[in-house]
Amino acid sequence: MEEKQITVLDLISLELKEQNALNLHCMGGRAGLSRPIAVPDINRPGLPLSGFFESFAWQRLHIFGRGENAYLRRLEEENNTESLRKFFSFPVPACIFTHNLAPGRAFFEIAEGSGCPILQTDLPSSELTSRILRVLSDLFAPETTVHGVLVEVYGIGILITGDSGVGKSETALELIERGHRLVADDVVQIRCVNGSILDGQGANKIIGHHMEIRGLGIINITTLFGVGAIRDKKQIQLVCSLEEWDPDKVYDRIGIEEKTTEILGVRVPTLEIPVKPGRNIPIIIETAAMNERLKKMGYHSAKEFNHNILRWLESESARAVYFNRDDYL
Repeated sequence: MEEKQITVLDLISLELKEQNALNLHCMGGRAGLSRPIAVPDINRPGLPLSGFFESFAWQRLHIFGRGENAYLRRLEEENNTESLRKFFSFPVPACIFTHNLAPGRAFFEIAEGSGCPILQTDLPSSELTSRILRVLSDLFAPETTVHGVLVEVYGIGILITGDSGVGKSETALELIERGHRLVADDVVQIRCVNGSILDGQGANKIIGHHMEIRGLGIINITTLFGVGAIRDKKQIQLVCSLEEWDPDKVYDRIGIEEKTTEILGVRVPTLEIPVKPGRNIPIIIETAAMNERLKKMGYHSAKEFNHNILRWLESESARAVYFNRDDYL
């Protein structure tokens, strides 16, 4: 994992759509657009504007809504700019005004003098807060890349891993042929969002929905199967590790033991699937996806089977003990 460097200009330049769009543009302080955003959080600067600077979170983006803007107007009317000058003595990343509001001349002059960017959006304060926190959480999310194939099977995001040549891409191709969807092939970029959700996508948008099939070459899944056969991002909920069949290895035949793989601190349920001629791996993965959905609904097939066997054994043992008693006539 590498630490990201995000600037105010990067935030403005993001191509965000629909419910993620921030609609930001710069009103002033363009010289400070290269200022780094070090904390994925926001602040409402009511206390600093009133002169209270203890525990001032200057590293955050500062949101100015109707209340803050009205207070700024009052400060200007009273010609009281002391708190503003102290506010901008800190290297604040940026000030964002919501509802298409704009500050007065004094605010502009002090902000320009300190090199702090002044941004504006037409969004309400509450809506901007929820959107920008979501965007920053995604931007600052720890990430890594893994070698494998990510597919969506019956709504379950499955990361198929294994050694090179074991058949990961061929398995994914068969799943796509059966109506499932490809997210990424060969290199999967994984982000940990909110500390518990692993989102996977292609490491390169240009080649993300292409596949390399040995003996066939590079194929475009979108062109061959249509846009319904792909998706850009999917949460990883199951890992299927393919490996060559080892006759000396004891494989789990009941499913009681639950294995996991740790990715970015999150443990993901994992299945080790041995590969050998005659085994239909795509059908096994389909069944694993349906079984995982059942587990999320509270039904565990292997545990239920084991429970039934134990009840049957207890019943048979009790019956045998009863009928074999010496005093039974």
